[in-house]
Amino acid sequence: MHLKRLKLAEQAFLNRYPGGFQHPEMLAIGKKHNVTKLSDFCQQAFGKRNFSNTNQIIEDWLKVISRSSMISLFEKPKFKSFINTRNSDEKKALVQSAKMMLHGKAESGFDLQLDLLKMDKLAKWSIISALPAYYRLQDEVFIKPTTAKGVVSYFELQDLTYKPTPSWDFYLNYRVQLTQMKEQVDKCLSPSNPAFSGFLMMSLPKKKQR
Repeated sequence: MHLKRLKLAEQAFLNRYPGGFQHPEMLAIGKKHNVTKLSDFCQQAFGKRNFSNTNQIIEDWLKVISRSSMISLFEKPKFKSFINTRNSDEKKALVQSAKMMLHGKAESGFDLQLDLLKMDKLAKWSIISALPAYYRLQDEVFIKPTTAKGVVSYFELQDLTYKPTPSWDFYLNYRVQLTQMKEQVDKCLSPSNPAFSGFLMMSLPKKKQR
């Protein structure tokens, strides 16, 4: 990583928002995104024992996507349409992929879900990373394409090349390097991984955010 750029970004952010995400402006923004509320919902809805009820998991999954401020307004109806046009076996496979990502073999679950989403050309980073990101706010990462691409480039993350099509290798490496970046700055900048990603996004040069 480009540590100097990260430290300069930290200084600039804290100069503008003393206390980081405890600053009143940041707290107000946080309330609009409902990250904690959605995380609490996911903790209850996607516990391991709940995955025996396929229809309920599907219904709750749709709720998460529809309520998430991190998901594009264009992708929400596409995901709903994708779910509604799946047959019983495909829905069971989708639920199995989510269970594996959250409670078992994460890589296998990721790849299974990716293959299923490709059926309707819905293999999007925001869709595949949302549920894990809400379920484990401190460990998993939500990958917003414009932000991830800008972070990789501006902070010069090593051995990472952003591509629109999701891949487990990129996800894993990006998650590792964001964790390393968190360790280099004040903890007030990372009350959660979505918040830390927000800090990084706000620190990018404007042309990187387009």
